[in-house]
Amino acid sequence: MTLQEFYAQIGGSYADTVRRLCSESFVLRFVKKYPANPSFDELCEAVDRSDWESAFRAAHTLKGVAQNLGFDRLYAVSVPLTEAMRGAKPLDDFSLLAAVQTVQAETLAAIAKLDDTP
Repeated sequence: MTLQEFYAQIGGSYADTVRRLCSESFVLRFVKKYPANPSFDELCEAVDRSDWESAFRAAHTLKGVAQNLGFDRLYAVSVPLTEAMRGAKPLDDFSLLAAVQTVQAETLAAIAKLDDTP
C-alpha cells in the first residue's frame, strides 16, 4: 500500500500531512515508527489502574501524535476521551476508550500494509 492509499484508508489527508512535515519520506519514516509509540499502551494501562492523571496525559499525547501525523480519525476519537478525563476525572463513558481502541487497531493494521518506499 502506498502512503497516499494509507491516508485514504485511515481517513487522513496525505497532502496536508506531507505539506506540514515537508516530505513524503519524512512522513513515511514517522508513520512507520508510530507502532512503537507507547502512548496507547500507557493509556490502557492507566485506565486499568484507575490512574486518571496518567490516563489523561497518555490520551493527550496520543491525540497530539495523531494530529501531527494526520491520523484524523484517531485524532477525532481521542479528543472526547481526552476531554472526559481532563483534570484527572475518572472515565465514566468507556465507549470513548473503545472508540480509540478500534481506530488504533485499524491504524496499526493499515501501517502494517505500507510499502517501505515513498
